[in-house]
Amino acid sequence: MEIVSEKYPRTYHFPFSEGAVNDDRIQEEWQELLAQEIVVTEKLDGENTCIKANGVYARSHGAVNRNPWAKPIWEIWERVGSSLQDLHLFGENLYAIHSIEYARLDSHFYLFAVRDNGLWLSWDEVEWYAQLLDLPTVPVLERGSCTATQLQTIIANQQAQGSRLGGESEGVVCRNAAAFPETEFSQHVLKYVRKNHVQTDEHWIRNWKRAPLWFERPDFQTTGGELGTD
Repeated sequence: MEIVSEKYPRTYHFPFSEGAVNDDRIQEEWQELLAQEIVVTEKLDGENTCIKANGVYARSHGAVNRNPWAKPIWEIWERVGSSLQDLHLFGENLYAIHSIEYARLDSHFYLFAVRDNGLWLSWDEVEWYAQLLDLPTVPVLERGSCTATQLQTIIANQQAQGSRLGGESEGVVCRNAAAFPETEFSQHVLKYVRKNHVQTDEHWIRNWKRAPLWFERPDFQTTGGELGTD
């Protein structure tokens, strides 16, 4: 029996997150996260999605997600859903273009967390399940120990260089590399979001467009298989 809230918890911002607004939660004790090994990943601009044994869900778990842009996630569920049992797979659904159109997508779903009842699994376990289930993870920018200054430099460099998937960077997520309980989520996962990022998802829903994978893009087709890095 599950003992935790179904949906993905609200992620607190770093105090220096430029995209934080008045109703966002800020973690003032953020440097405590740096006392252990951390993993810094890219925050992708998509729909927070959960795959679990009984279906596919968006951020709210009140009902399964039957929107047309969830179609490829249901295809993943048909392949792996029966084996999940109590596991919840959380990832970014990039099938529909939100604010950022990525030029180098090789998948429409990128795994970023796995929960087993009240425990968020370690990053090593997330990568293990990703390999087992043939799913990519969100891009990893850095892993290890770092100071507050080093972390802010990593974030600044990521924002300046842009997304590993091509295009602007939405931000980064920093998490404890080890496993941790649901009740301590706000202490172990924090985010930085770019300035002036879109605050609502409603803008893309009315006339949503499918995001092409890298090999489907016109610039790939016209260059004989060479996709530019700009």
